[in-house]
Amino acid sequence: MIDYKTVSLANQVYERLENNILDGIYEAGEILSESKLSEELGVSRTPIREALARLQADRLIGDSPAGTVVLGITESDVRDMFVVKKNLEVIATSLTAKNISDEGLDKLRDVLEQQEFYAGKRNAEKVRDLDTEFHDIIYSECGSPVYQAILSPLHHKLAKYRKASLGDADRIHDVVEEHRRIYEALRQHNGMEVGNLMSIHIGHAFDNILKHSERK
Repeated sequence: MIDYKTVSLANQVYERLENNILDGIYEAGEILSESKLSEELGVSRTPIREALARLQADRLIGDSPAGTVVLGITESDVRDMFVVKKNLEVIATSLTAKNISDEGLDKLRDVLEQQEFYAGKRNAEKVRDLDTEFHDIIYSECGSPVYQAILSPLHHKLAKYRKASLGDADRIHDVVEEHRRIYEALRQHNGMEVGNLMSIHIGHAFDNILKHSERK
C-alpha cells in the first residue's frame, strides 16, 4: 500500500515502481498491468498511468505486443552511465570544492560517520543508501542545477549494481575510505585533488561492479 504524504500520489507511485524496477523486483521482460499495479499499491489507475508514462520517458519500461514491458537497466546501459558519470562527476565535484558551504561539509561528515558505523556491521544496503546521500550532497553543492539534474538520477539508477558491489566486505570499507579522502579534499577546497579522487572512486566502483557481474 502507498502511504499518503505531502508528496503527490503520482510521485509516490512513480518512486515505488522505479525502485522496484531498479532493485530487480520487477525483472526485465516482465509485463506490468495497470489493474494489477492498482491492486498491489492500493491506488486508482490514474496515478498508475501517470507513473508509467514517466517511466516510459525514462526508458525503464516500453511497449510490447503483450503490453507494458519492463526494460530495466542493461549491462550496456551501466557502461554508458559510468562513462557519463566519470566525466561529469569529476567536473561537478571540482566545482563543489569551490562552492561547498559549511552546512554541506557538516552533512557530508555526518553521512561519513553513519557509513563507518554500518560498514562495521557489513550492512551493504545502508552503506549504499548513505552513498546516495553523499553523492547527492556533492551534486547539490556544486552550484550547477544542470549537473545536479543529470548526475543525481543517474547515480540513483545504478543503485542495484552499487548494492551488489558492496557485497564484498573489503569494498564496503574501501568506499568509506574513498569518501573520507574526498571529504577531506572538499574541506580544503582543493578542486584538482578532489577531481582526481572522484575519478579513482568511480573507476573502482565500475571495476567492482564488473567483477560482481562476471561471478554470476
